[in-house]
Amino acid sequence: MVSMPALLFAMVAVTAMWFVGTGLVAMINHRLRASFGRALVIACMCGVAGLGLIVVTAHSNAVWATYASFLGGILIWSWHEISFLTGAVAGSHREPCPHGARGWQRFSMATMALIHHEVALAMTAGLLLSLAAVTDNGTGAYAFALLLVFRLSSKLNIYAGVPHLSDELLPAHLAYLKTYFGPRQLRPALILSTAAILAAAAWFALLAFRADQPHQLAEAGLLCGLSLLAALEHLFLGLPFRDSALWGWAIGGRSDQSEKNM
Repeated sequence: MVSMPALLFAMVAVTAMWFVGTGLVAMINHRLRASFGRALVIACMCGVAGLGLIVVTAHSNAVWATYASFLGGILIWSWHEISFLTGAVAGSHREPCPHGARGWQRFSMATMALIHHEVALAMTAGLLLSLAAVTDNGTGAYAFALLLVFRLSSKLNIYAGVPHLSDELLPAHLAYLKTYFGPRQLRPALILSTAAILAAAAWFALLAFRADQPHQLAEAGLLCGLSLLAALEHLFLGLPFRDSALWGWAIGGRSDQSEKNM
């Protein structure tokens, strides 16, 4: 029988990790812009710590190990995010979209602008899922793989065009990526992808209610919460709400000063 307090705790935990983690990544990239080397060192530390958590907890079915493995996946994801936002790992094409580019030309150039980052994410997901296949605790790998799918969905929707988009978290040196954004209008793809993510959240919720062991409940609850947050981020793309306002504490103030010092 599902423990509602345990499920609620998992939801609160993943929300806290999402809010604080996104804010810290934004802070590192905006406030340390004068020293990308320092930001990359912090990113590598996150990656090593995340991998360490996943390896240490790989054969444990304890509830704490489930949470630790999930945190490990988030830390590895943060490593990739910081590497991308600093421009260290982005793509081979770093120029604005040529005026008048359409169809395959626009798509191929947009892909090349992100290809190194996408390949790095896919390779990491493959390695983590391979590890999860031979261990007892794959929570961190599943979280990373879900983030990859959700992020790819967001990127494809933004490329096709969404009604509302907050791009304040995108650093100035990556501003050329905005030229690949689609027109600001609602397309069926955004509705369908949001519905699919909500369906995934419902599936994980069902797994949580059917869980026989505490660690199974924790894992399903964390993945359900992660899916609900991804659905919320997709909703932000369609609603007139600037989600970047949630992280004003991370990118405001000194970030403006750091822009002047560039």
